[in-house]
Amino acid sequence: MTIEIRTHDDIEEARAGELAERILGQFSAGVELLTVELGRRLGLYEVLWASGAVTAAEFAEGAAIAPRYATEWLDQQAAAGIVEIAGSDVPTRAPRFRLPDGHAAVLVDRDSPAYLLGGAPLLLGIAQAVPAVADAFATARGVDYADFGDELRFGIAELNRPGFLLAMRSWVETLPDITEKLDRGGIILDAGAGEGWSTIGLARAFPAATVVGFDLDEKSVEAARRHIKEAGLQDRVRFFLANAADANALRDAAGGPVTLVTAFQALHDMGEPVLALAAFRELLAEGGAVLVGDEHGEDEKAAPADDNERRQLAVSVLHCLPATWAESDAVVNGTVLRSHTMTSWVRDAGFAGHQVLDIEHPFWRFYRVG
Repeated sequence: MTIEIRTHDDIEEARAGELAERILGQFSAGVELLTVELGRRLGLYEVLWASGAVTAAEFAEGAAIAPRYATEWLDQQAAAGIVEIAGSDVPTRAPRFRLPDGHAAVLVDRDSPAYLLGGAPLLLGIAQAVPAVADAFATARGVDYADFGDELRFGIAELNRPGFLLAMRSWVETLPDITEKLDRGGIILDAGAGEGWSTIGLARAFPAATVVGFDLDEKSVEAARRHIKEAGLQDRVRFFLANAADANALRDAAGGPVTLVTAFQALHDMGEPVLALAAFRELLAEGGAVLVGDEHGEDEKAAPADDNERRQLAVSVLHCLPATWAESDAVVNGTVLRSHTMTSWVRDAGFAGHQVLDIEHPFWRFYRVG
């Protein structure tokens, strides 16, 4: 029997190699995602999907881009397994490229549950703000949400849009008493609603209800109002600029007792979440409730953690923590909303308690409060 003896230096060398390999893989994934962002900005995936199997020259003409760039981008996308080679042109032997329908569901079809194109601009928005975040680390301050740019705002909205438009009714139906009331009418207040897709989803799910959405970011409010108008819902959907902790502003906007307050992927980013929950409680009609859908992690921190926790904590370092700090340094939670934190916020806001709802979601946990 041979006994292998590994010295401290051997172990540390192996660990160095593992981390180096992981970082190299992360770099490869990151630059590939930025080529997806290039395709998004230029509308390349839409052109490719609509064109079927095309040569680089045909694609360049249809996309109105330089042929040399078209060739390089298509070669790279094929190497990455995003597009596929579907034979070749007979006279020129040039390869023909196509976007598989399954990949189009991820990159083109905005109504698909698999649509994830928002991940590319989201990464770019976070990356562009790294110098500002580094400065914030050194000066003990936050970074304004607006400083993360249009890419981040758009990316978050696009990532969440399919769920808001396709699953909203089923989420609220886990509150059957509230669903019954909203089917007859009532008021829904949608807090921290970004570009308004959750507000639109609520309005479509409950056509008898009035829906009032709000956000603290001016450009998000502008985009939300535009989306609401394009959806033809401005007769019973309003959207305004406000801080969730400002109970008086929320009361004026709602215009009456609220049947349901919703906060999707928003509570963890609020500078004063307890005051916001307390404001929601003041607005609720008798028998009303708050529905929260937010990032969740393990109740106990792990090191190393699973992929979901690692991703959330990285986003927390680079975006959620500094953006929340810029709003208020009263409570700077970060991305991960753990169970004990939610419990304390609900209690401190004056609610009797909350209930975890049976809703399947890869990243969020849903709560009924009140």
